[in-house]
Amino acid sequence: MNLGRVVAIVPAAGLGTRFGAERNKSLFPLLDKPLVIWTLEALATCPEITEIVPVFKEEDIESGRALIRDYGIAKVKNCVMGGRERQDSVLNALRAIEGADVAVIHDGARPMVDHEMIRRALQALEDADGAVAGVPVKDTIKTVRRQKSEDRAQKTEGEVVIERTLDRSLLWAIQTPQVFRYDRIREAYEKAGAEGFYATDDAALMERYGGRVRVVMGSYRNIKVTTPEDITIAEAFLSR
Repeated sequence: MNLGRVVAIVPAAGLGTRFGAERNKSLFPLLDKPLVIWTLEALATCPEITEIVPVFKEEDIESGRALIRDYGIAKVKNCVMGGRERQDSVLNALRAIEGADVAVIHDGARPMVDHEMIRRALQALEDADGAVAGVPVKDTIKTVRRQKSEDRAQKTEGEVVIERTLDRSLLWAIQTPQVFRYDRIREAYEKAGAEGFYATDDAALMERYGGRVRVVMGSYRNIKVTTPEDITIAEAFLSR
């Protein structure tokens, strides 16, 4: 399958409020190098990827460029400034790309991405507009609601009660990479921006505007570093 020019977008401009560090979590040291460098190196060694476009916060963009130079990641030609939300950051990157056929969007905080996962997603584009990595959920998932307390003296928001239990066989936890035909995802992002619509992942925008998105097998190792505890888990995986 001839995919043409494949460009990877790496959002690394999040505030990382759950991480609790004083600096951008993507620059946090993981073993012997910053977290985002693990991710960029994994993408850079994938033969199918032509170019990588990282996205940093304004105050981190020079530090990011310096790290990329220091680690010699030649597939990075330019760094893009992030926006208010992740979706704004990805749109900035999509607008900065020229001549791409495929966009691979991958979180800077997922350092355990591997080549086979990327290839599975790319191959799925043969009969789809997009493809996302994911894994079947292991836990039982329930929808809940808050039951307001009738005791006005209580200051709590009330108890959380179960509404229903979902069929686990139909549930997948979605990860990145999320891979799309460039023109289709750019169109979806532009429409969402014009409408002021925000979604929690890239595929949701493609779904909203009628695109067909497939799910391919990701990996339970492909965690997103979100809290300080995740650093310990990531170090254990990478140490192997």
